[in-house]
Parts: sequence; C-alpha cells; structure tokens
Amino acid sequence: MDHADEQTEHGGTGALGDAEYAEFMELAAEEGFDLEEVADDLAEAGHGPLPVLAVVGRPNVGKSTLVNRIIGRREAVVEDKPGVTRDRVTYEANWNGRRFKIVDTGGWEQDVLGIDASVAAQAEFAIEASDAVVFVVDSTVGATDTDAAVVRLLRRAGKPVVLAANKVDGPSGEADAAALWNLGLGEPHPVSSLHGRGTGDLLDAIIEVLPEAPALTFGDVVGGPRRIALIGRPNVGKSSLLNKVANEDRVVVNEVAGTTRDPVDELIQLGGVTWKFIDTAGIRRRVHLTEGADYYASLRTAAALEKAEVAVILVDASETLAEQDTRIITMAVEAGRAVVIAYNKWDLLDEERRYYLEREIEKDLVQVQWAPRVNVSARTGRHMERLVPAIETAIAGWETRVPTGRLNAFLGELVAAHPHPIRGGKQPRILFGTQAGTKPPRFVLFASGFLEAGYRRFIERRLREEFGFAGTPIQVSVRVREKRGRKK
Repeated sequence: MDHADEQTEHGGTGALGDAEYAEFMELAAEEGFDLEEVADDLAEAGHGPLPVLAVVGRPNVGKSTLVNRIIGRREAVVEDKPGVTRDRVTYEANWNGRRFKIVDTGGWEQDVLGIDASVAAQAEFAIEASDAVVFVVDSTVGATDTDAAVVRLLRRAGKPVVLAANKVDGPSGEADAAALWNLGLGEPHPVSSLHGRGTGDLLDAIIEVLPEAPALTFGDVVGGPRRIALIGRPNVGKSSLLNKVANEDRVVVNEVAGTTRDPVDELIQLGGVTWKFIDTAGIRRRVHLTEGADYYASLRTAAALEKAEVAVILVDASETLAEQDTRIITMAVEAGRAVVIAYNKWDLLDEERRYYLEREIEKDLVQVQWAPRVNVSARTGRHMERLVPAIETAIAGWETRVPTGRLNAFLGELVAAHPHPIRGGKQPRILFGTQAGTKPPRFVLFASGFLEAGYRRFIERRLREEFGFAGTPIQVSVRVREKRGRKK
C-alpha cells in the first residue's frame, strides 16, 4: 500500500515510506555513500511547494538589485535557465537553510499604464501569489503618494509585510529610514541593496514571517475540488471556454483582446465532478502597451499557476503558434504543474491549416509531447466533454510514484543496455536512484560521474515509456558523489 500523501512529512522521509526510505539508505550505505549527504539530497528533492515571497515597490527603488542580493549570495540556489531571464518573475532562494521562492516585480519599470496603475497592478498580482511581501521604499526620497497607495493594498490583503528602507548607505541614512515608521507597517529595515548592507537582518525578518511550508489553504485538502488554471495568450478564448464550461456567461467576453482583468475562480461541474477553474486575466491591451501588457499577462499567468494543480493551456489552432504560446507552456512546465493542451477554434480549420498545425506541433511543442491534447471549440462547445478525461489523465501522471525497488531494477537494465558514453577516459554510471516526490514526479539519481544533458533526456524519455507519466513534467536531478574511503 503506497499512500505517498499520508506519508508526507512524518519522519521527514517525504514521498518514500519509512520502510522504503530505510531500504534506500541501506543501498546508499552499501555503495559507500555519505548517508547524511544522501539524506540532505532527498530532503531537497522531496520538498513540497516552497513559500512565496513577493518584492514590491515603485520603480527605481532598487527592487531588482535587492532580489539579486537575496538570490545571488553564495547560499542562494538560483535555477537560471538560458532564455528565461527576460520573462522570469520567480526565482528560488535559500537563506540559512530555509528555501523559498521570490517573485521580482522589478523587471517592468517602463511607465506604460501610468505609473500608479502599473505599480498597483504589480503589487496586486504579487500579493495575490505570495505568502509574504517585502515592500521596498527609497529612504532618500521618503514615502510618496504611490507608496501610500501600495500600503492600502497591503493592508487590505492582510499578508505579512516586511518593510525595507533602501539606499541607506551610512549612519546619516538611518534617520531617513526611521521616518518610514509613519507608514504604519512596523519597523523599517535599513538596507543598501547596492552594497549589501543590512540584507542579512532583512532576510532574518523575512524568514520569521514566511511559513515553513505554505499554509495548505489550497493544498491537499482531501476531497477538495482540483484547481485548474486556464492559461494562454490574450484573446485565445479563455473566457469563452470558461463560459461554455459553466454553461452561462459569467465572464465578460469581448472581441477586444484581453478584456478580462482579474483571475476569477469558478467552481464548475464537469463530467459529474466539481473542478475549480482559475481564469487568468488577459490584459486590457492598448496599442502602446505591448511590452508592459505581455509582462503583466505573464505575471497573471504565474499567479494562477502558483494556485493551480493542472494547467489547461489554450492555443488558437487557427493561427501559427506564437513565441508567446511556447513561453506560456514553458512557464507551466517550470512551475511543475500537470499540463493539458487544448487547441481552440478547431471548428474554423480547413484541411490545409490542420496539416500545417500538425507540422508546427511537431516542431515547436517537442518539449511537451507527453501532454494530452484536446481539440475544442469554445464558441460552439464542441468536444468539451473530452477535456475531463484529459485533465484526469494529467493528474494521474502528476501523482504517479514509482517504488524504489522497481525504479532501480529499471535503471539497472537501462544502464546495462545503454551505458553512458565514455568521456575523458571515464564512464559515468548511474548507481541507484529513488523518486523523492510527486506533483510533479521528482527523481534523484546518484551517479559516479557527471551525466551529460543528452543522456539525462534519454533517461527521462525511457522513464516515460516505462511508467507513463502522461501530462506531467518530470524532474530528474543527478547527484555525483565520491564514495567514502577513497579520499586519500
């Protein structure tokens, strides 16, 4: 009986039950590994969702510099994949062994919506998606009207707030910082994000207000409705789809691209099951808003993904796949959510377009070949019933767990049949592994040397062939360990 969920934190063994954990540690000991290090590796890979910290404030108060300070220290674990920085809004950070996610709203400083509106929009998003907030104020300028507006938003949201008085470069600045007590947000923490002064104390204050693991308000509530984020670029038909699914016009639908403003959570009955749909807002797109609008839309998408378990990604089948489509898919995969791809406006396609669409899918969506595909029409409601089995398939894959014994038998055969290419006279070998977590499935493999990217992809492909994992990203981390006793 493998109830991964029931076993989550007891004994700290994560998704591995106690017996299986003991069996795995025995294996590691036989191979001569340092058991403490192995335990740390498992704990790191097996963690649940990390608490989220948002950094908000006006432009030019030093938000991004502060974020870089927090994630750029030696303790930080930053997963920066190439090509992601531009639209990245969340990063992983680590302070004194406490890991958390940080949301940087500083990437978008152009005065696009009128500065007050854009600051408010970011703050709203960030507060929505986070467990705690760092509010950055420029102490040399003092609190402005815009700052006061953000304070009102923060009050209404009721999330814990840490106030950072930035640009305090010396004792003279301390007085400026003290003046910020009158914002009514408690103690201002004087920092210089440029020089790093005071950031340690600030981080200590942050860790105090961040939950250990996020409060499971929307966590694994037994029998609670599954949370589905409907995402896609503006005007792809998300709201029409939600209306069709709900059988009534609950969301404003308009031909103007991006007329939905706020994520609307809807409890909807589909196929006899109640689901919670989180509709993500497109953004009101004025002509001069292109850059800001995309950024804001990706913030919204990130917020919805934080709250969801499954991402249903809506793609307009009548148009060529855009870079924005693939970017949204990448966001869902990186957020580790189960994924279903729904091709909308299927009823508008002629034979020729269908042929080209298939070619596009092969070329551009190769990284998510494992995601179930559904062809729908939000306008006519065609094939809506196919959405439910696809979502159920994806959730099942997302929660699949392979017992350690079975995984190692599989790895043994794999390595014997397809050894890693020899590099520099050495042949790295996978020694053993385990699945440390689910939602999404996370594997930790212990190897005798560095495994190159191509081989890792091969392993992931074979894991999918063997165990299914339809509709879910899988994360494979490899630990290279020197065996003990060899260090002369």
